[in-house]
Amino acid sequence: MSVRIHQLSKQIGMENKELIELLRERGYEVKSASSTVDNISAESLVEEFGKPGAESEAEAKETPKEKAPEAPKGPVFPSGVIVKSKADIDREREAKAKAEEAAKAPAPEPAAKVPPAPAPVAPKPPTAPKVPATPPQPKPVEKVAPKAPPAAPVPQASKPPAAPMPSANPPSTPPVIPASGPPKPPTAPTPTTEAIPTSVDEVSEEVSDAPKKILHVKPPIVVRDFALEIGLKPFKLISELMEMGIFASMNQTIEEDTAKILANRHGFELEIHHRGETGDGGGSQKAKPVAVDDDDPKFLKDRPPVVCILGHVDHGKTTLLDTIRKTNVTGSEAGGITQHIGAYQITHNDHKISFIDTPGHAAFSMMRARGTNVTDIAVLVIAADDAFKPQTEEALKFAQQANNAIVVAINKTDAKGANVDRVKQQMQEKGIAPEDWGGETVTVEVSALNGTNIDELLDMILLQAEVLELKANPDCGASGIIIESQIEQGRGPTASVIVEKGTLKQGDALICGESYCRVKSMFDDSGNVLKSAPPSTPVKVLGWSNVPASGDRFEKRKNEKIAKREAEEFTYQRKREDSARTASGEEKKEGGATVEDLFAAIEKQQKKCLRLIVKSDVHGSAEALANALSEISSDKVDLDIIHVGVGNITKNDVTLAGAGGSCIIGFNVKMDTGVQSVAKHHDIRIIQHAIIYELLEQVEEEMAALLEPELRESKSGAAEIRQVFSIGKGRAVAGCMVTEGTIKRGSKACIVRGGEVIHEGKVVALKRFKDDVKDVRAGYECGINVDGYDAYEEGDMIDCFEVEEIRPTLR
Repeated sequence: MSVRIHQLSKQIGMENKELIELLRERGYEVKSASSTVDNISAESLVEEFGKPGAESEAEAKETPKEKAPEAPKGPVFPSGVIVKSKADIDREREAKAKAEEAAKAPAPEPAAKVPPAPAPVAPKPPTAPKVPATPPQPKPVEKVAPKAPPAAPVPQASKPPAAPMPSANPPSTPPVIPASGPPKPPTAPTPTTEAIPTSVDEVSEEVSDAPKKILHVKPPIVVRDFALEIGLKPFKLISELMEMGIFASMNQTIEEDTAKILANRHGFELEIHHRGETGDGGGSQKAKPVAVDDDDPKFLKDRPPVVCILGHVDHGKTTLLDTIRKTNVTGSEAGGITQHIGAYQITHNDHKISFIDTPGHAAFSMMRARGTNVTDIAVLVIAADDAFKPQTEEALKFAQQANNAIVVAINKTDAKGANVDRVKQQMQEKGIAPEDWGGETVTVEVSALNGTNIDELLDMILLQAEVLELKANPDCGASGIIIESQIEQGRGPTASVIVEKGTLKQGDALICGESYCRVKSMFDDSGNVLKSAPPSTPVKVLGWSNVPASGDRFEKRKNEKIAKREAEEFTYQRKREDSARTASGEEKKEGGATVEDLFAAIEKQQKKCLRLIVKSDVHGSAEALANALSEISSDKVDLDIIHVGVGNITKNDVTLAGAGGSCIIGFNVKMDTGVQSVAKHHDIRIIQHAIIYELLEQVEEEMAALLEPELRESKSGAAEIRQVFSIGKGRAVAGCMVTEGTIKRGSKACIVRGGEVIHEGKVVALKRFKDDVKDVRAGYECGINVDGYDAYEEGDMIDCFEVEEIRPTLR
């Protein structure tokens, strides 16, 4: 609030002109009687010059909003305002007087105290305004000196928005208004709103002198993102990099040392946190909340069991699962062999059970091991007519290593030659004796084809789950395991997952190694769209940035931006580790090449090598195929897998194969349009098959084809020269009698004279009388001309040989 000059002059009994002159002398910018002064200054003048009761008159002229509720008690002050007592005012008056005397002022006058008021910018509100000290006037105002101030009244509570106190002193000093003084210098602040920018500038200077802010970042450090972090436009940061001799675009990364230099230049201290390091990562000074234990028993609830179907090839695993699901999966698998991990969920007696079907072929051992690691109960399927087989024992070992509860399903009990007792005897020998033989292993005799005892098997699975007391927290952040991943046409990268804890919902942000995802949609095994997936639920998730690795864990993040940053950091860290390994390998070779290294290099140069590009429909199959191919050993031909991918064979694959002289292996995939013609143009061989063991055989044949065939000569016939016929121009033909075998035109021939071979060549001409013939058998006469030879003599022998190519083997 403010008070006009003519109102104030009435309160203190002073003429308008006289009051205006006094205010100007004290540094106030007033022009006429309609000008205003702030309420606090007005109260100070009333206290200094007014008569008893003037304060009440001034209060009576204020608006109702400004008037205090009780005049004797004074107005209510805002929080932080300091009210001084009369003793404080007297002390400050004396101190002021002494200061003026020390300055040898001609007319020192006591200064009146004014009520305090908060400064708009200072950290602590001052008690009263003060006009800067000025040189004394030659003619001081005579009214001030004899005037004794009354008791300090409590000033009216008001918050004038444009009433900051003009002060050149620190805020800690209580400001006072001198009784008299010359006009204010032009540089001094005035009691108007123009004083606020000065305070803001002062605050800015204090900030600039403050210590550097700590900026937390994680690699990779991208130019665009880093510029925003330090408050620059990206193009300005690029200009600074160019000054440093570094040319980078907005989407490129910069080195950590360079980023630290730029951060220091702009007032930041850079702290870089690599993967696995602790740190707040965001520069926040707030204390982190205490993490809640998601596995606290009070949060856990019952969850369905996850069951893995294991066993040897063609023992009926998938048929058993078909019967449980009332579907037909076997018919869709090439060769009747399961080559993928299928995840399904069924309901039995109002309880859900999740199943995982794993491949039985030896090449898919890693997929079987991965299946047992994510399950609670392993159902080991053993055919009654076949008993234990290699993959059966391997599956049993995987289940025991994963600490799964084991349920044995003896299948094909109604088949010809079934012997259940033989299977149970072998079970006892393997250390998993059945219950009816005094052991602890639950054993159920079933027929997957006819559906015999399927319900009993499911009851036993639920009983085992009840004993295991399977629980999980459905309310925490979702996490689980990638069962299988692939690229689907029209959907892009997808992944079949098992949720281990938490509830996976549509829209969640997930991180899995170098891949991240915002869940666009989820499907169950029947293709139904799901909005959420509680623990132990198998679902197919859409929305991945690229194909995640099978067997990796996925976890939920706050948003997609955080998940993407972590995936990029993971990729960056992996590349750094690869570079470090490469560098360390080069350091080991710095000692110089040895003779052994030289011979090894020569041998490798001479040794044939088949380079492969492997493409598969799903990640698990690609991984299994690459491992199976790597196990093909040969001393004659090396096998080098230069790329493993998921999806159809594309033109880029053909281009890559052409650059490296490679062969493309396609497992259960198709070729994109135009790939066949491009491959033919570049002479790139593409091998495709839907059954893995047949594909492996074709690769071995391709490796053997690189070897030079072995040539073996076998004698096919012999002829004796009886007479030599000249045909002109120095040329001659040998008239011969075939003594053994058959002489064939084009066969290799050796001319033997006196037991020594004097010439080798091919039979270029063979005649019977005047007719050209292809061959002449023993006992017949013929004319023979051997390529490059005319000096025949009677009695020479011509031996003919056939060259047979023997296909080499890899071993």
